[in-house]
Amino acid sequence: MPGYISQKEDLLKRLRRAEGQVRGIHRMIEEDTYCIDVLTQVSAATKALETVALALLDDHLTHCVAEASAQGGEIAEEKMREASAAIARLVRS
Repeated sequence: MPGYISQKEDLLKRLRRAEGQVRGIHRMIEEDTYCIDVLTQVSAATKALETVALALLDDHLTHCVAEASAQGGEIAEEKMREASAAIARLVRS
């Protein structure tokens, strides 16, 4: 089971909210809404997705990485590489 299973409903709720925000942005562009208003909504949608990403990362670290660390060896090293790569992707985005 993934580490986020206990937060699944909250994550799905946040994703539905972000999905609605993106649809709203699409509609705003279609309706030629003022640039700053569109950018404000893009910022809100980005924040919503970042919140989901950080929750997933936290769960990965406290569940998957912690379990692998307890086992040690190559499994632990692989999970640490995965976590580092995921953090790097989040920082670059």
